[in-house]
Amino acid sequence: MASAETDSPVHRVLVVDRDPVFRRFVREEVASRSGLALDILEAESWSEARAAAEAPVDAILFGIDGANGERSADLAAAAAEAPVIAISGTGSLGLAVAAMRAGAADVLVRPTRPEAVAEAIERTLEPTPKQPLVPTGSARQTARAPSTDFERFIGHSEVMRGVFELISRVSPSKAPVFVTGESGTGKELTAEAVHGRSGRPGAFVALNCGAIPRDLMESEIFGHVRGAFTSANEDRAGAAELANGGTLFLDEICEMAPDLQTKLLRFIQTGTLRRVGDTQSRPVDVRFVCATNRNPEAEVAAGRFRADLYYRLHVLPVHLPPLRERCEDILPIADATLLAFAAEEGRGFTRFDAEARALLVHYEWPGNVRQLQNVIRRAVVMNDGDEITAPMLAMALARAGQIGVEAPVRSADAGNPIQQSGTIEPFWLQERRIIEDALSAFDGNVVQAAAALQISASTIYRKKQGWTADRLVAHSAA
Repeated sequence: MASAETDSPVHRVLVVDRDPVFRRFVREEVASRSGLALDILEAESWSEARAAAEAPVDAILFGIDGANGERSADLAAAAAEAPVIAISGTGSLGLAVAAMRAGAADVLVRPTRPEAVAEAIERTLEPTPKQPLVPTGSARQTARAPSTDFERFIGHSEVMRGVFELISRVSPSKAPVFVTGESGTGKELTAEAVHGRSGRPGAFVALNCGAIPRDLMESEIFGHVRGAFTSANEDRAGAAELANGGTLFLDEICEMAPDLQTKLLRFIQTGTLRRVGDTQSRPVDVRFVCATNRNPEAEVAAGRFRADLYYRLHVLPVHLPPLRERCEDILPIADATLLAFAAEEGRGFTRFDAEARALLVHYEWPGNVRQLQNVIRRAVVMNDGDEITAPMLAMALARAGQIGVEAPVRSADAGNPIQQSGTIEPFWLQERRIIEDALSAFDGNVVQAAAALQISASTIYRKKQGWTADRLVAHSAA
């Protein structure tokens, strides 16, 4: 990150946190990594900060954990003075929601990198027209207009900046690129970026090795001549010829059959191919980009993928991190996706409410960006309004293809809340049993359980915290 210019305006940033180590971290590590000139002020509490105030500040980093002794009223008072970035050490959804409702413009979870804190400060101090500041004291935030940070990617996290730099470096080369990463992380988008920056004049041709029947795969790659097989009624060029002078992207390369791996290796070594049923070899110039969501080394060790083919293709590796490892990018991706789908579906949605934003950040997203986009699209299609709420997201998660809610959550033998003996249980005990049964049915997944019960996920978090407090009280009494 560029250092601040000497003639840049100095921005006063107040750090309100009882932890002196964190205050020193901001003063020494964060300020030195910011592209802005920062004057760091410190206070253990909001009351101390108000008492020592000499001049207005431009932004406030505010510790929100219970150990700080701060309450929502203090954070709201701080938000009335300047934009607030709430800092939590627990990652609690309840704390995040409370902070955003009290007026926080952003929420970060400790431990966090100094670059991430510096970027949050910069976003707060220098908002762009695409990402306006929220009104003072309000938790409502308008989604950012669709934009990209690199090619068609959206992301400014440190790990993605590293990916962008790597793509920029490997793209001009003629050597094969091997992309790895979980499903939904953007492997084809990476291949398109490599081709777009390669300068190659030919076409970008993508082929999914796991989506084409095995007996047709050879023809799809190399083409065929008329009469080569029953349905071959004419000569047809394959993906490799269509990509001549350009890039051939082989997605899910580890799904390729062993006999076809041998033919692909020969093509890579000789630069020539032979259509199915043909006797003539044809020279073809392609740049290979391959991808898999498996561990290629494990596939080689298991004998499912040829080692010699792997070493031919695994020249310039690019690994894409899962979305859960770049949480800073979740909200920008969600904001851009919301506006794009709302326009496409003719809906009026412009933002997520505070609880929905907290849910977006705290959910694991096992399907990564693809799952995030699918859930937002489902929420947009199935609802209407100007604001996506947490229940809308939770229901979209529960009803999405990868997470099924088939029927009532309670199992047939779970029993009624009213005991079989006829004794009526207290309401709080029935409520707790219902929630615990729902959590059990979904292996502890709060979002899915909340969707099935048609309540907010934060309600379950709040109830669970109350149960924990009750147990502590009971233990102390004992």
